[in-house]
Amino acid sequence: MSELFRLEGRVAFVSGAAGHLGRAMTEALCEAGAHVVLNGRDDAKLAVYEGELLGKGYSVERVVFDVGDAAAVRAYFSKLPRLDVLVNNAISMTAKPFAALEPADFEKTYASSVTAAFESVRAARSALIASDGASVVNIASMYANVSPDSRIYAKREQASPFHYGPAKAALIQLTRHLAAELGPDKIRVNALVPGPFPKDEVTKADPDFAARLAAKTMLGRTGRAGEIAGPLLFLATKASSFVTGAAITVDGGWTAW
Repeated sequence: MSELFRLEGRVAFVSGAAGHLGRAMTEALCEAGAHVVLNGRDDAKLAVYEGELLGKGYSVERVVFDVGDAAAVRAYFSKLPRLDVLVNNAISMTAKPFAALEPADFEKTYASSVTAAFESVRAARSALIASDGASVVNIASMYANVSPDSRIYAKREQASPFHYGPAKAALIQLTRHLAAELGPDKIRVNALVPGPFPKDEVTKADPDFAARLAAKTMLGRTGRAGEIAGPLLFLATKASSFVTGAAITVDGGWTAW
């Protein structure tokens, strides 16, 4: 059974690779044996992370471009000979209160997540077909399914902004459409739907806020970044060979109450 979760000889691409959950997912793919392409917009940050992974003996390379730039996405993915795993994780947004939001804020957020995932998959279609069993994993959010509970966000800047949840909801629906389109090509498309995974610095800086988040889950705690690794590997590998069009929730039970 363990061989079902291995990725030796496979090539994976992760957008937002140096981010909070991006790092956990990237290292999971590396540990499973994949050659991982690290994507992001900050070359200096990505170079440091690439060095860390190379120092651990992993097979990685970095490519720096904004997945919200459709031309850059097409230029990169259309030239790939083969791609086995595509993880659409990046999202770009500026948190703003309700009254300050502008249409451009929504446009930027949708472009970096929903449109970027669509363009990446479309441009990489030939490379994914060449894989003979490729997997696309879109990273959504529990706020695609429920609205933020304002009672737990004592500070306005902590609340999930209005342009985040709707974009993640659209990403889940895009996942279903892509799964239907690409099924005949033997390309699987699924979504992961993470719940509360606060960064360590957030938990340490505001333990009361972290406790309120934890109280919303059935397990009574928030998620640790590494806990996204198992669900990701399930979707990225042959372990989920008959799973497509699914949205797998990883939220400690938050949305199941």
